[in-house]
Amino acid sequence: MQATAIIPARFGSTRFPGKPLANKTGKPLIQHVVEQVQKAKLVNRIVVATDDQRIYDAVQAFGTQAVMTRTDHQNGTSRIAEAVQLIETPPTTQSPVMAQRALAGVSPTQIILNVQGDEPEIEPTVIDQLIQGLTNDPHAPMATLASPFADDEDPNNPNIVKLTVDQNGHALYFSRSLIPHHRDTPTQASPLEAQAYLKHPGVYAYRRDFLLKYVTLPPTPLEEAEKLEQLRALEHGYKIAVIQTTTRHHGIDTPEQYEAFVKRRRDR
Repeated sequence: MQATAIIPARFGSTRFPGKPLANKTGKPLIQHVVEQVQKAKLVNRIVVATDDQRIYDAVQAFGTQAVMTRTDHQNGTSRIAEAVQLIETPPTTQSPVMAQRALAGVSPTQIILNVQGDEPEIEPTVIDQLIQGLTNDPHAPMATLASPFADDEDPNNPNIVKLTVDQNGHALYFSRSLIPHHRDTPTQASPLEAQAYLKHPGVYAYRRDFLLKYVTLPPTPLEEAEKLEQLRALEHGYKIAVIQTTTRHHGIDTPEQYEAFVKRRRDR
């Protein structure tokens, strides 16, 4: 089953304002993300969802569809849901015949992919694994990834989310803390112990109807405590399929991380 990938991109960022438009490589960062997603075999449509005219114009300039969303979204999932509704609704200014043709061209896609706009090195094969994993799991309305930690990643870092998985491949919990806690060993993970933990790359696939339902669910205590929106689904009793893979891609959160990305590009 093919999927529509929606990439949320905001101009405002506490640690890196204007991040999607950083262009020391000769292309805006958001274009690198789009180009990686385009390589995935199971993605048949890509849309950038933004609340900033500058990002909208830049995305249109390199030939990718963009939609303008509200500025008051509390999380990326909410922005994704609005984008889905926007691309499925034909413009009201069109004639009835043209509107019907437009609607026929944007019939609801069954799987919606959420790829963060600061993931310029995301592997296309991982995207396909995620889509296929959700397609194969009839019990889960959404799916995400899990990966072993890379050698240069610290499991103790609260900015890297950890997760635990049950015997059926569904998420048990996500946390910024080190989980699971090994009672009989030190609480700080050593490099030799890093393989015992799973990190959570922030990429999601949703069944369309569940995505639109998710945003109507009230926020939950664990979600608010950890600041992890996926916990809302678990707390309301929904399963999250976890596709275990190996990924080394890094999101860009700071100017320093962006500079490292630029250097990796130049060194190729």
